[in-house]
Amino acid sequence: MKHLRKIAFSQRSAVTVLTVAAILMGAAIIAQAYYFVAVIEGVFLDNQSFSNVLPFLGGLSAVLALRAVLMYSSGRTGVKLASKAKNMFRKSLLNKYAKNTVQASMKGQSGRKISVLMDAADDVDSYFSSYIPQMIQTSIVPLIILIAVFTQNLTSGLLMLITAPLIPFFMALIGIMTKKKSEEQLEKMAAFSGRFLDTLQGLTTLKLFNRARKQRQLIEESSLGFRDATMEVLKVAFVSSLMLEFISMLSIGLIAMEIAIRLVVYENISFFSAFFILILAPEFYQVLKDAGTAFHTGRGSMVAAQKINEELENEAQTVEWGSHPLRNDQPPSIELEDVSFSYKKEGFALQSLHAQIPSYSQVAVVGRTGSGKTTLLHLLAGLSPLKCGEIRVNGQPLSSYREQDWFGQLSYISQHPYLFSGTIADNIAIGSSGVTREQVEEAAEKAGISSMIESLEKGYDTPIGEAGRGLSGGEKQRVALARAFLKRPSVILFDEPTTGLDLYTEKILQQSMKELGQSSTVITVAHRLHTIQQADQILFLRNGTLAGSGTHDELIVQVPEYRQMVSVQQGGEAR
Repeated sequence: MKHLRKIAFSQRSAVTVLTVAAILMGAAIIAQAYYFVAVIEGVFLDNQSFSNVLPFLGGLSAVLALRAVLMYSSGRTGVKLASKAKNMFRKSLLNKYAKNTVQASMKGQSGRKISVLMDAADDVDSYFSSYIPQMIQTSIVPLIILIAVFTQNLTSGLLMLITAPLIPFFMALIGIMTKKKSEEQLEKMAAFSGRFLDTLQGLTTLKLFNRARKQRQLIEESSLGFRDATMEVLKVAFVSSLMLEFISMLSIGLIAMEIAIRLVVYENISFFSAFFILILAPEFYQVLKDAGTAFHTGRGSMVAAQKINEELENEAQTVEWGSHPLRNDQPPSIELEDVSFSYKKEGFALQSLHAQIPSYSQVAVVGRTGSGKTTLLHLLAGLSPLKCGEIRVNGQPLSSYREQDWFGQLSYISQHPYLFSGTIADNIAIGSSGVTREQVEEAAEKAGISSMIESLEKGYDTPIGEAGRGLSGGEKQRVALARAFLKRPSVILFDEPTTGLDLYTEKILQQSMKELGQSSTVITVAHRLHTIQQADQILFLRNGTLAGSGTHDELIVQVPEYRQMVSVQQGGEAR
């Protein structure tokens, strides 16, 4: 709550507008009551003509118009305040996911992340659009009304002072119940979103393993749980509204009874003062009731903000970039100096890696499954932060360069490159700006996919589904290569791109990779002996450590595990 309040009151111009609007609203309520009583007293008690009370009617109309303008201004300011806050929260979440891409993609459900990014951020809205404006108004308007009432009748003012705290007290009790129910509702909504998206993405697998019916039951249970949690929140809201209405009506009744006794029995209060107080009393308690309603919605926003903060604080390790420009006249040289990294305190770790990667070199990273090959590529790409050590590019720390400069010269082609929903041409051109259709077609031809694309009815304008649905694994790899040909990077990272492909597709990819390597530094996570033997340098990893580095012939002699791995691939004894 303190964090939300700090964000709200950091917008000083909005808070100033809301404060001024609240002061003017209090004055307008007093003026409205005065003009209304003056008209009633003039017509019914003093028998004045319509022309005599016309100025009061004009003043009453002006005050009503002013209240409408003030309500609109306050509401609009609250909406702007909420819009800025939601924008800030979403930017923070997106920046966290973008800077910590590897950890963000590996941990948790996509649906849960989307729920926090969209639904939780939307739930914060009511705190800024309703709660803050109403709290500012509640702290000012009742005080102005109390001053006006005390000037007319001390006893009525004291009754208001005594009964007014009952509403905030009840609000606090309701708030405790609301917070717990809102937490439960938001948690069930996030669980439902995560499970539903996971089920959609894995529907084929579930069907093949005959688990679709079971998963449908789980989704139904999750949906019903979210429904029940929502109804519990609404039940608390309805009960709180009823109780607030009951307290305010009881308080107004006490004030009305006190005024009636003084007016009729003791005759020690004027009609003007009595009627003036009776008009102001409902206004006084209405502001407090509105505060109670806003408080209820505000508690739900606090729960949503807590979820957002938990997501932002959860493993918020990021790569910090500098401001130095990176020249692009030739591929950079890369140096690994005591590079270490770990996913968790007791999880997998890379330890003390040392290596020199000259410009234009062809480097193969090899090792058994789980030895840290892909993790090393993530570090070289700048997707994961180092635990210690340094990656130097052209003699300077990688983190000292501008992020856009490094990623502008880098291409990373993984085993499963991601393709977005859109046309094939859009997916090829995603890494480059201002390219022509001819350049896109040329890149596709070099990647060996142009004939397949041209055989389609709509050619390069053929739409494909999310994650490349509609294309085979080899076709996705060739689209990724076409991206690289179009971008012409100076550093290319390949993460076993030929795994699981047929020999024809693999041959095309090997030729394309060889052509790209003529103008780039290429680092490849490799398992094929053909790729390994052609490398200028091989980095052999074992359980997160560098067990050996050198050429193929050197490692055959120096590293028994490497010799054994090559022997298994050759089907005999390596020499």
